[in-house]
Amino acid sequence: MSDTAEQTGRHVERYEESDPLSDAEQRKRRRDRRIAAYRGARRVLARPGFLGTLRERLALLDEARALDLHDLDESADLYGDGIVGALEEKVAGLLGKEAAAFFPTGTMAQQVALRCWAGRTGNATVALHALAHPEVHERGAFSQVSGLRPVQVTSEPRLPTADEVRDFDEPFGALMLELPLRDAGFVLPSWEELTQVVEAARERDAVVHFDGARLWESTVHFGRPLEEIAGLADSLYVSFYKSLDGFGGAVLAGPRTLVDEAKTWRHRYGGMIFQQFPTALSALAGLEQELPRLPEYVAHARVVAAALRDGFAAAGVPWTRVHPEPPHTNEFQVWLPYDADVVTEAALRHAEETKTVLFGQPWDAKGPGLACTEVYVRAAGLEWTADDVKTAVAEFVARLTEEVGEEVSQ
Repeated sequence: MSDTAEQTGRHVERYEESDPLSDAEQRKRRRDRRIAAYRGARRVLARPGFLGTLRERLALLDEARALDLHDLDESADLYGDGIVGALEEKVAGLLGKEAAAFFPTGTMAQQVALRCWAGRTGNATVALHALAHPEVHERGAFSQVSGLRPVQVTSEPRLPTADEVRDFDEPFGALMLELPLRDAGFVLPSWEELTQVVEAARERDAVVHFDGARLWESTVHFGRPLEEIAGLADSLYVSFYKSLDGFGGAVLAGPRTLVDEAKTWRHRYGGMIFQQFPTALSALAGLEQELPRLPEYVAHARVVAAALRDGFAAAGVPWTRVHPEPPHTNEFQVWLPYDADVVTEAALRHAEETKTVLFGQPWDAKGPGLACTEVYVRAAGLEWTADDVKTAVAEFVARLTEEVGEEVSQ
C-alpha cells in the first residue's frame, strides 16, 4: 500500500462526522486494528498468545509435546482425572497447599472458594477492595449468583491497610486480597504490610483468600518464594493464561477438605468439563517455560518504565506518569495528559507505520484530557534496550503531536 493510501485509510478510521460510528463499532474497529498491528509488528514489548492465530495457538501443543511434560500415551482426561489431576497436584506443590482443584475460570473458582468459606464461618460477607476484579469486572456475580455480600474496605489505589481491616465497621467472614491489584496499577504492598493485613483479618476471626491471578510474578517485589507468599492465605486462586500464556483455566488451592468441597460446587456450577487436556497441557507448558522467566520480565519492566519516563521528558510532553515507579511486576500503567481517543489513534498509527508496538493495550479516559493504558513486558520485550524505548517514544510523540493538531483544527 502506498503512503497516500495509508493516509487515506487512516482518515477513514478516524470516524469522521460524515460517517459516524457507534461507540461499540469504534471499539471493535480499533481492536481489529490493534490486533492486526500486533500480528504485523516486527518489535513488541509483549506478544500475548491469545492474540495469535489458531495455527499459532495449536503450535503451543506441539511445543508442549516436545517438552515431555506428561505421558502422552496415557488415556485422555475424563471429568478432571489424568493430566488435569497431575496439574492440580503440581500447582498444590508449588504453592505449598494440601490440594488444588482445576476450574475453567477464575471467576468460578473464587465464587466457589468464598461460598465454601461462608458455610464454614457462618458469615457470607466478603471484605475486598473497591477495585477488586469481582467488583469491577464480574457483573455482581458474588451477590447475584453465590449469595455472598461484598463490602469494600477501601477505594484508595493501593491494597487495604491493617488498620482499615482491623477497624472496619462490620463483621466479615473472609478478606479477599487481589495480588497484585490490577486496576490500581498492578500494585503490591510491602511484605511487612501484607503480613500485617493478614494478621488483622485473623484477629477478626476471618479467613484470608488471595486473588492470585497474577501472583506468579509477585516474588521479585516481595523477595519471597511462591510457597511462602501463598502460605499467608487460607486459600488462593492462580490463573494460567494471564502470565503463563496458557489457553485458559485456573486452580483453587487450599486445605484438602475445602478443595474437596469446592469440587462438589464446581460440578454444580457447571465447571466439571468432560475433557480439558489441551488447556491443562498448555498450563503445564506455561509452568515449565514462562514461570521461570517472570523475574527476568519484572526486572526488564523496570528498565522499560524508566526509559519511557525519560523518553517522554526528552520529547517535551508536559506531564506524564509511570505507575507504580518502579513497577511492582512486569506490568504497569502509563498516564498521559491527552484525550483518550487522540492517544489511541496516535498509538495505532505508530504501530501501523513503524511496525513497532509501544502501546498495545487500549487507552482509557480517566478524566477530561487524561488517558491511561497498561504496559506489559514479556519475552519479546527483553530485546528492547532503554535507547530502543526512547526512540519509540519519540516516534509515538511525533504522531501524538500531529493528532493533537488535527483535533484542534476540527
